Amino acid sequence: MKNILKILVSFLSIGVLSVGLMAQPAGAARYDGAIQQKVTQKLQNHKQWSDVRSSVEDGIVILTGTVDLYQDKIDAARKIHKTANLQGVRNLIQVAGPSVPDQQLQQKLAEKLYYDRVGYYDAAFDYLTVAVQNGVATVGGETYNEVGRDSALALVQRMPGVKDVVDEIRVSLTSIFDDSLRLRAARAIYGDSALGKYAIDPARPVRIIVNHGNISLYGTVDSLMDKQIAGIRVNSVPGAFSVNNHLVVEDQSNSGM
Repeated sequence: MKNILKILVSFLSIGVLSVGLMAQPAGAARYDGAIQQKVTQKLQNHKQWSDVRSSVEDGIVILTGTVDLYQDKIDAARKIHKTANLQGVRNLIQVAGPSVPDQQLQQKLAEKLYYDRVGYYDAAFDYLTVAVQNGVATVGGETYNEVGRDSALALVQRMPGVKDVVDEIRVSLTSIFDDSLRLRAARAIYGDSALGKYAIDPARPVRIIVNHGNISLYGTVDSLMDKQIAGIRVNSVPGAFSVNNHLVVEDQSNSGM
């Protein structure tokens, strides 16, 4: 009798489990129609998404089609992100737009990033790099805060010809000690009579990156003498654990901003 009861319980358990497994996809899929309607409403009547198509499977929206800018691809997913009962988004949109040679596109991006956020107090504490391969822009370097990083990425994402963006930008750690060191390093550089000229053009400051008391200098200068003077001045800053002078002489590098 006990063996029979065990067998019956086993069969019942298997039956309940099977019903549960069958009910899960049905539960997720029952909202597909409503989700599809909402997504269609959100994307329609927007010129940048006129060639975008959507479908829904088990609560997951699949976006396909083409857009002109990479930013349009990102914005399409963001637009529908808060749709009720949405389980996720698979963004398979392709970036069409113009085809720009990698070297030309990299030069355009480098110039745009070089002049990004000109005049802001923290511009001297941002250093960005960009490389382009097959239309894919990889943005690296380090920014003082998330504002600088987001501004740089937004600029790259809106550039015609960019097919995809790889974000490798680091954001500096928050530290009162490092902040103080940044200001002292800036004073040491721009307070020097030979280096003060780099403060005249706000798009061409010597970039000062500080991490845990270690200072790195990036950017371009007019001469080897200016590079050496900058290194000497920063090495004299009290509290600096180390100084890495990555400054290059004008026309020796086109990838750093």
